[in-house]
Amino acid sequence: MDAANTPAPHPQGGGTTAPPSTTTSTKVAGEERVWRAGKLEPMPIRELPDAPPSIHLLGPTVFLVALGVGMGEAYMWPRLVLVFGPEIRWLFLIGVTLQAFVMLEMARYAMATGESIFFGAARVFKPLMWFFFGVAILVYIWPGHLSTGAAAFEEVSGVPWVVTACIGLIVVGILFSLASVIYPLLESLLGILIGVLVVGTSVAASLVGQWSDVTSTLGGMFQFGYFPEEAMSAAWFPVLVGAIAFAGPSGMQQMWYTLHLRDSGAGMGAHIPKIRGLRSAGQQEEMPSRGFMFDTDNPAEMRKWKGWRKWVTFDAILLFWGITMLVTISFTVLAQTAARESPGVADLIRDGDREVALTAMADAFASAGAPVLRGIFLGFIALIGLNATLGLFDSFSRGQADMTYHFVRGAKRFSMSKLYAGFLWGVITFGILILLFGPADGPGAILDVLAFLSTFAMGTYCVVLLLVNNRMLPKPIRPGILPNLVIGFGAVFYLGMLVYSLVRFGVVVG
Repeated sequence: MDAANTPAPHPQGGGTTAPPSTTTSTKVAGEERVWRAGKLEPMPIRELPDAPPSIHLLGPTVFLVALGVGMGEAYMWPRLVLVFGPEIRWLFLIGVTLQAFVMLEMARYAMATGESIFFGAARVFKPLMWFFFGVAILVYIWPGHLSTGAAAFEEVSGVPWVVTACIGLIVVGILFSLASVIYPLLESLLGILIGVLVVGTSVAASLVGQWSDVTSTLGGMFQFGYFPEEAMSAAWFPVLVGAIAFAGPSGMQQMWYTLHLRDSGAGMGAHIPKIRGLRSAGQQEEMPSRGFMFDTDNPAEMRKWKGWRKWVTFDAILLFWGITMLVTISFTVLAQTAARESPGVADLIRDGDREVALTAMADAFASAGAPVLRGIFLGFIALIGLNATLGLFDSFSRGQADMTYHFVRGAKRFSMSKLYAGFLWGVITFGILILLFGPADGPGAILDVLAFLSTFAMGTYCVVLLLVNNRMLPKPIRPGILPNLVIGFGAVFYLGMLVYSLVRFGVVVG
């Protein structure tokens, strides 16, 4: 057990106790039992709530699914399938599976402490947390998902995509500002949107696809090592790097998931108040200045902990991995149909026409027999853009508010809900300014900026995750060898591809 992580003596008995040398812990903690992690305030020992049944429909994973089934699955990967065929999907399988492991390990710290992974990073080394604070601003101020969805809506309605995107941003801000408690509203709303998306894309694929498309899609997931020569070019390798990062929730979305776990009351998050909307800011309960820890030496508490791990594992395997895979299989079937209906689409993509992939898939859907189906498909793309934007803007505001509230001097005079609203309307205002006056070259270019920065963030958060879980948690609940190896592989995978792309081709992700 690390000396810095030693729990303080507890005069009331029971639970983890410290060696006699931990005088600092005794002084800081007084008579209360605490868990010391790093140099920040110790975490008081509290009871771990009972875990709910493992099998459930909705939960905080709905945010990861909403963010995961975004433009990477609906736009970037179908584009790759059109150029390289379904065999390229083995890289998608690796990306999503890796993300499922990351999700489980992010949940480990959040459910054990009620703290976000940002707080955990600050316990390791405070500049690490500020690094992610800065990266979040660099990555998520760009309204890429909503603008791409708005471009699809433009093809249906004729309304310019900039107008739709600006209106969408304002609607998102009003929606979250009026909510009394934000989490239940967002979970319900995203649950409905994802349900429509899963059913809709499955129906679309079954109408226009062939059984051979399904088998080739599934077979492509296991074509390990397939890498056509064209993919190893300056034009395509950086795109592949970005697409792998966009397989599932990209960038810092896994880190924000820890905040959604807390707001859902998962594990020790039950001891933390929920964030309220701006309209109910006056009712916001005061946030504790640190999380809590449960007694890991108590067998009854450890049984509850195993229940929570089963609960989140069900989320990771079925709700996250399963739904994400189901939706992307549907989009891959549509892409293969598009390749048959429009044989020249791959060449158009090679020539730099980013948006032609969506158009070709819409035409393929319409080939089922009714032109109205084309509009329905593009409507799904617009829905994905709105879906992802709801989750992203909430998550960005939630994460920045959390770090500001706890680590910026004087910030506590504002409530958490007011800080949340400040970041929310700040990113909305910036997004509107970029859409109206920014240098971005259309929706596809905005998405490419996101892809590059997301890959970098993912490599670094894997490193932070290893440090936090292995140094800040009590030994009985630290990750085993397999999770550590997988997360370590993730760090090398993301950062290695980014560096290779830069060194070999002089470009990152484009």
